[in-house]
Amino acid sequence: MLLSLLIALAVGYLLGALPFGYLVARAKGVNIFEAGSKNPGATNVRRVLGHGPGNFVLVLDLLKGALAAGWPGFSIKTTTLAGAETSIHLTFGFGTAPALEMGIAGLVGTILGHSFSCFTGFRGGKSVATGAGGFVVLFPVGMLIALVVWLSTLGLSRYVSLASMLGAVSLPVAAVLLHEPPVLIVASVVITLFVIVRHRANVSRLLAGTESKVGRKPSVTVPSAPSKS
Repeated sequence: MLLSLLIALAVGYLLGALPFGYLVARAKGVNIFEAGSKNPGATNVRRVLGHGPGNFVLVLDLLKGALAAGWPGFSIKTTTLAGAETSIHLTFGFGTAPALEMGIAGLVGTILGHSFSCFTGFRGGKSVATGAGGFVVLFPVGMLIALVVWLSTLGLSRYVSLASMLGAVSLPVAAVLLHEPPVLIVASVVITLFVIVRHRANVSRLLAGTESKVGRKPSVTVPSAPSKS
């Protein structure tokens, strides 16, 4: 079982380390690590390059989280029918503890990979979208609750960072109230704390009243990506 968890963690890390925000921005001639908030996440890509590239990065980050957490839930089952015919079909679910634990290990790995990518000098994003993609697979009801909290907070405050942190906090609360397995509760608490720590600069700006709001574009410089020559 330990080997399976390590494999899920490693696969998750490599998926998470794919720097989609950096690559999309570089394709547009921008070094995202030197533009806007200098974060390669979807929010900063959207702020610097517009909704199209930003939303594209958002989808890619969601997908890598979902894939890293979801693949351990797939299994192949065979059924012997009358006449010795064998039916083979693919099933999906986290009904067993090992599958759920591997899914969580994959999610942890992809969050670490996204935040500390080996492809970008161990720099990365804040893992909100990547974590959300994983929890959509592992805890869909909790993610629905988190989405409602996120949308409500964003609508009232227009702060993406505040919405992200409160949405993350709602996950372990929902997991406890819905009597989810202890391993999922612990994982949601740890990941929530990690997301909040990754937002510590945003917390400082929120307290100082200098955090950027949705709909109010800050003045940013857009450095070009390094030349390939």
